[in-house]
Amino acid sequence: MDRLLREHQALHDPALEPRNELPWLPELRRWQTRRLEASFDRFLRDPRRRPAAQFFLTDVYNEHDFAQRDADIARVLPMMQRLLPANLLDTVADAIELGLLTHALDLRMAQVLQAMGGPRRRLDAGLYARAYRAAGLPRLRAYQIDLIARVGLGLSHALGLPGVAMLLRLSRAPARAAGFSELQGFLERGYAAFDRLGDARRFIEEIEQDEREISRRLFDDDPDPFDGAMR
Repeated sequence: MDRLLREHQALHDPALEPRNELPWLPELRRWQTRRLEASFDRFLRDPRRRPAAQFFLTDVYNEHDFAQRDADIARVLPMMQRLLPANLLDTVADAIELGLLTHALDLRMAQVLQAMGGPRRRLDAGLYARAYRAAGLPRLRAYQIDLIARVGLGLSHALGLPGVAMLLRLSRAPARAAGFSELQGFLERGYAAFDRLGDARRFIEEIEQDEREISRRLFDDDPDPFDGAMR
């Protein structure tokens, strides 16, 4: 986890990684957020699944800046290793790796868009698909989806263990006082979302299947990889 945090911080540092300043990067993130919201529409319309879907969109796989959460983890890591279940720590590590890989892929896409987008600064489905194929790396795209599933399943299992709810309640005030509120909020939101979900495995399998199908269509140059949801 310590190695992942160092890599995460370096990849987000504009002095070390100048592609963070590419003007296409914010537009790419905004467009991908809209795409995810469209893909999650059926989950968001389901009262039972809505909290878990919103948690994925805000805390797991989105344009949200996780730098503060990950800085919290770096500061509190020794205490986490003593107090938190090992499988929850593994899931937090997977979440950091997912954020790291997603940002690395976004930087690569932004660089491709910079080369092919010309003076325009707005994405559409056609330009996104061309940039996605040009950026390539299908095995890393598949691994990104593996991590999405691992984070979801890991959180649903670890946060359902006996005593975790009590641990989160007891740690709320100390976490806030110590400045670890972002990490505490991530764990509490995850617990609340999955506590209401019911069949977490089925929910995550559906997300995984959807994301793999969209990725396959994009690489196969499908004329409508998003089934009309994005233009």
